[in-house]
Amino acid sequence: MNLSFTTKRLNVIEIDASSSMVEHHQLTIALPTILTPAVVANLPGYFQGIDSIAAAEKWLANMLNECRLLMLQSQQQEVVGLLFIYTEKHDAHIGYLLAEEYWGQGLAFELLQGFINLARASSQWHKLIAGVEESNTPSINLLKKLAFEEQAPKENGMLFYEFNLNHGIQ
Repeated sequence: MNLSFTTKRLNVIEIDASSSMVEHHQLTIALPTILTPAVVANLPGYFQGIDSIAAAEKWLANMLNECRLLMLQSQQQEVVGLLFIYTEKHDAHIGYLLAEEYWGQGLAFELLQGFINLARASSQWHKLIAGVEESNTPSINLLKKLAFEEQAPKENGMLFYEFNLNHGIQ
């Protein structure tokens, strides 16, 4: 099942092998401007150095093999960020990022709220799990605002937060 949803200001579209060439191309072209040093500063090494179309194509191919990848588009169809979903049993490990110019506008809150609603409706996951660098105060505050609960202990400077989707089966 292809995942997609809309919020007040975002169109969230899953990118996979069945996606159109236009969507793949649009994302590939946008990646070097989204994955800037400030955006990827606290992310794993494979997020670093995506500064050309060739690097973006290789990165995208690798990501499509590792996780479910959703592209975030503004109402003007501009690519503004990404949502990553790694499924483990009945849990979804999620990650998200926004292009720097979209920070502080409430889009991450809107994105995660929309994804929580989709995840509840789909019944395929029991929990959402988000890992965040302990110095990333804005993301920590966002997860807490959305009722994600901190899990202990932290690992290598990473904090983990869980959101129970309450499907009845634990």
